[in-house]
Amino acid sequence: MIQTKGTATVPFSFFPLASMANEQVIASIRQIIEAQLAPEPEFFLVEVRIKPTNNVKVFVDGDKGIPVEKLVQLNRALYAQLEAAALFPDGDFSLEVSSPGLDEPLKMHRQYLKNIGRKVEVTLLDGAIKEGTLLAVTEDQLTLEETPPRKKGVKPDPKLSKQLNIHFTEIKHTVVCIVF
Repeated sequence: MIQTKGTATVPFSFFPLASMANEQVIASIRQIIEAQLAPEPEFFLVEVRIKPTNNVKVFVDGDKGIPVEKLVQLNRALYAQLEAAALFPDGDFSLEVSSPGLDEPLKMHRQYLKNIGRKVEVTLLDGAIKEGTLLAVTEDQLTLEETPPRKKGVKPDPKLSKQLNIHFTEIKHTVVCIVF
């Protein structure tokens, strides 16, 4: 086979290497944030994401919510530590520290606990969707009061409500519903 300049194919992908490096950076960021949160156990780290553009997104929550001032404080401290640690070449990164929005699925047991009494939508692994009020949470399951779907202009009959116990192993994701 005749190859011209610049047309050689590479027999492997760089993506696994990038992914592995990314996981190491995420682990480092998790350590830094968890150390910052340790003195205040009511706050907890939910997730760290890094986009290919080195946009670092850190989601932090609290058992009773998290004030914006705390998020700003964490952002400033983490930014300084990331610069000092030189985890990104040439300091080329951006940082966002926020609480998970309502559009973010619940990821941690503590998030389920803090949302007891709220309306949630649970998507099961088989694709079925259950919607209702989160009544209780144990280590391995949640209890949902499922209400029948609302029909326009018709008030739902509370007698038609039923309680469901759903194991966390059956759940694909859960989101908090916005009720107006």
